[in-house]
Amino acid sequence: MAWRPVLAVALAAGVVHLAVATRFGWHRDEFYQVTTGRHLDWGFPDQPPVTPLLARLVDGLPGGLLPLRLLAIAAQLGCVLLAARLAAEFGGRARAQTIAAAAIAACPAFVGGAMMFSTTVTDQLAWAAVFVTVAAALRSGTVRSWLAAGAVAGLGLENKHTIGVLLLGVTAGLVLFHRPVLRTPGPWLAGALALLLALPNVLWNVRHGWPQLRMAGVLSADQGGPLGSLANLPLLVLIAGLPLVMLWVFGVRRLASAAGRGHRWALVAAATALVVFTAGGGKLYYPAPGLLALFAAGAVLVEDRAARAGAAARPGRSRWTWPVLLATSGLIAVLTGLPVLPVGAATALRPVNPEPVETYGWPEFVGQVAAAARSLPAGTPIFTANYGEAGALTLLGPDAGLRSPVVSAHNAYGLWGPPPGTPDPVLCVGQWSAEYLRRFWSDVRPVASITLPGGIITQEVDENAAIFTCRGPRGDWARLWPALRHLD
Repeated sequence: MAWRPVLAVALAAGVVHLAVATRFGWHRDEFYQVTTGRHLDWGFPDQPPVTPLLARLVDGLPGGLLPLRLLAIAAQLGCVLLAARLAAEFGGRARAQTIAAAAIAACPAFVGGAMMFSTTVTDQLAWAAVFVTVAAALRSGTVRSWLAAGAVAGLGLENKHTIGVLLLGVTAGLVLFHRPVLRTPGPWLAGALALLLALPNVLWNVRHGWPQLRMAGVLSADQGGPLGSLANLPLLVLIAGLPLVMLWVFGVRRLASAAGRGHRWALVAAATALVVFTAGGGKLYYPAPGLLALFAAGAVLVEDRAARAGAAARPGRSRWTWPVLLATSGLIAVLTGLPVLPVGAATALRPVNPEPVETYGWPEFVGQVAAAARSLPAGTPIFTANYGEAGALTLLGPDAGLRSPVVSAHNAYGLWGPPPGTPDPVLCVGQWSAEYLRRFWSDVRPVASITLPGGIITQEVDENAAIFTCRGPRGDWARLWPALRHLD
């Protein structure tokens, strides 16, 4: 490992992320990770338990949101270092390792993923670790190295099931290009260990009727199914980093060449992820961690070409080509993926990437709800449409003087209800209409629409979230709960 230049890249990336780590505020997914961490189980309807567990470990530490963001930054820097390590496994020396590390540090998919603490950034780290440990196991051939790969894979499965597609691709790559290794015990022991570690979440799904499978179907439908994913496929170039296109093209060429034959399994793994997620209607960023292998292999090809060129014509131009491309991609990634712009500009960029602006406005949202709650009897429950609203009221509400119980039926919240008693009255908050609420309460009265100052548009504002007082329930909480629960 060329530690000095690689650590310099990691340090630069860390400084950028730390500088804006808490510039805006919480994201709805971070509220969710903390609240699920407070209800730890072997699974939730939309995720396995590792990311909530990590959120639980830092929940309550001084600094509010900062400890969560530090976890996200640590995962991002882990990906940077593992990219360099994978380039080394692919035969790369100092230049290749530095380029691979810088590519991850400058890739919009990875930079944007590290803006907040969620399963996205931890999943990226798990993919990177699988690529590196499998490459190391193939190089060393020891049972211990294969067990390390199996342990990483199993923990990855306990974090997010999308890594299962990577493991499918790795298996296909071994069958196609490393059949002799399948006649040794290492890969089989690794697979057995991964399945053993994943077993608790599998059993949780069995007990609860496979909600994570139902959730995958819901998300696929939201994407428009395979056709929707296929239509969005060109956007993958943007989140991969337009200035970095040549690097991952080089990666494909390197792995497809005779020189890269020993590592061609990684190309199969990345291609499998792209095909499976597209065919399954997966979200655009699901296959993005596969870019790590392509960046690492591409960096090796860049280094080899430079070595062959030696003192060829225009050495100055070739010397600056990749630093300029990497810096350009990094600038684009920071501007679109991190909360560095004024909130008005972040709102304007919402069609490109809605996540930065979604970290704005939660204190104002909580303040509006708290003001409405003061007009109702003490202890009146607040029922929200989604986990972001529920999490904001739970975590930020006490500082706004809100003492009302917060209830939701969205995703994991649906498992934690219903509360006891009868919902009369209830303050209903969220992205639903009065007509919908009248299915459950006979008296539904609008109080106010959720608004934010300065024309800021978040999901709540865009989808016309509002506050309602609801009376005259058509049953107690237990009777209404099955129809109120929803996955999305």
